[in-house]
Amino acid sequence: MAGNTFGVLFKVTTFGESHGAGIGVVIDGCPPGLPLASEDFSAEMARRRPGHREHDSARKEEDQVQILSGVFEGLTTGAPICLFIPNNDADSRPYDSLALMFRPGHGDYAYFKKYGHFDYRGGGRYSARETAARVAAGVVAQKILAAEGILVTGYTIEIGGIKADTIDLQYAKTDPLGCPDPLASTQMVEKLQEAKEQGDSLGGVVELRVTHCPPGLGDPVFDKLDADLAKALFSVGTIKGVEIGAGFKAAISRGSENNDPITPTGFASNNAGGILAGISTGQEIILKVAVKPIPSIRKEQDTIDRTGKPCKISVRGRHDVCAIPRIIPVLEAMVRIVLTDHLLRFRTLGQQGI
Repeated sequence: MAGNTFGVLFKVTTFGESHGAGIGVVIDGCPPGLPLASEDFSAEMARRRPGHREHDSARKEEDQVQILSGVFEGLTTGAPICLFIPNNDADSRPYDSLALMFRPGHGDYAYFKKYGHFDYRGGGRYSARETAARVAAGVVAQKILAAEGILVTGYTIEIGGIKADTIDLQYAKTDPLGCPDPLASTQMVEKLQEAKEQGDSLGGVVELRVTHCPPGLGDPVFDKLDADLAKALFSVGTIKGVEIGAGFKAAISRGSENNDPITPTGFASNNAGGILAGISTGQEIILKVAVKPIPSIRKEQDTIDRTGKPCKISVRGRHDVCAIPRIIPVLEAMVRIVLTDHLLRFRTLGQQGI
């Protein structure tokens, strides 16, 4: 199976399955001398870990990161860093009934057609469990970015059609859904509870902001910063859309409306979302990400079995009602990985001040 590695200079390879021994990641290209310890991962892993909210999966995983290589006396050595996260609460029994049926909206059918086989125990490699390894890699990436003052922040702006009208990023840090609007958050919780009672799920939108990103990150023509960010975010299984800056609004705007005027003190607006010609401008990078509803739902659906015979399916087991807010640290991690990779590439040019 190809496609498990991402990056050029800062290279991340994830491994493991949802119901296997564990999930892990190998990071190649991390500079030496970076302080790194197992406890550094705790806060970010806790944000992704299930079981915090009523609408989360009931699966209980401690998600304690074990450092297997690449660190000596508390510092990275420059060698590949291998991180391992054991699976301690995998229960495959609820999936036994799914062995011969394809879950609508999930990867079962596509994997079966490609490989002639699929891991029905929670999805194997295409399970959201794989994203724990990405979050761990993102912690290492953020340590590199922090030295340059680069900060990545994600928050919920929509769930189930309920949209945030105000953006209070300080409030979002403590809100259970990561939403910057208290009223919208309350309505989102009600919507989630309604979907849960109906055996259904919801999707939503996450916004990501990168502050203090220096100009010059990104390489033409096929390695543009926005192209790599889009690929990184789309690589997360539940993502179905990515907007940068004005996004689709730019398609209905005039050039005079969409262009960002340049003044002696900087840009007068930011419809470009901090990226022009695939290269960062020094402005805030703004992305919006569309998150589809969780496909594994109790509500009965039509499907087929491996022989093509029509049947009905109701998915049991432990599943989230919505991937948000647990997906937020995953998306932040992917943005951090991309920025770190491009930062290291930019340094090879010998530019000063970065």
